[in-house]
Amino acid sequence: MPATVPTSHKIIPLLSFLICLFICQCCYSQQNAPVANHFKFKTVIIDAGHGGKDPGSHGAYSKEKNVSLSIAKKLRDAINDEMSSVKVIMTRSTDVFIELHKRTDIANDNHGNLFISIHCNSSPQRKGTSRGTLLLVYGFHRSEEQREALRENASIFIEKDYKQKYNGYGDDAVVNTIVLNAFQQKYRKQSIRFGDLVDHQFRKANGRHSLGVKEQGVLVLAQSGMPAVLVETGFINNPADEEYLNSASGQNEIVRSIVTALKQYKNDLEGN
Repeated sequence: MPATVPTSHKIIPLLSFLICLFICQCCYSQQNAPVANHFKFKTVIIDAGHGGKDPGSHGAYSKEKNVSLSIAKKLRDAINDEMSSVKVIMTRSTDVFIELHKRTDIANDNHGNLFISIHCNSSPQRKGTSRGTLLLVYGFHRSEEQREALRENASIFIEKDYKQKYNGYGDDAVVNTIVLNAFQQKYRKQSIRFGDLVDHQFRKANGRHSLGVKEQGVLVLAQSGMPAVLVETGFINNPADEEYLNSASGQNEIVRSIVTALKQYKNDLEGN
């Protein structure tokens, strides 16, 4: 005949089970309860690509460094006018050469919530047939996909000690020496989200041809500890794009698209 378990020995395990069940239910309720979003989007970094002794790409009559600076300044002014709660930090506001690591230092030191780098694209042909916009976010890539990244990263060779600063980065070891940044992986989703919003505005509001949002190994994005997007505003060596990029109306349309996307991005993050 099997031994009989005392009643007290039956009650204790039952109480333990009920207590555990109660705790689990409380934890589940807390995890699934609406959480107040206290995040506030406070600071945007605007980076005008190239500058000074680094002209960037060029068209028939204009240079990338000048076009990017003009658009960046208009973007700064529009954000100041329409988004008074957002602080705008410029990596450069004049025609000066700023090293890539210093650009991201400025962004990180100012605790930016978003890094927007303004550039112009260029195609290999003398009179480019490629046209339209392109949004770049930092991500893993294969060597054959590095054309845009190599072109944007080329300005580091102007810096005297680029091999020490960028861990031996050079044209003989590009694939396995591009700096990977852990922060950028954390913010990859937000970067793509903002890129998609800008891309949508370029297509919808401006009717621009777009090459979409792509992930590339651009160093100025890799070293920014925040969501970051490089905006290729058009192909400067395409005659039609060059005219658009240098016109007041074209620059204003580009700025309007970015500001509209920024407002939506900010509202999404803040839960509005």
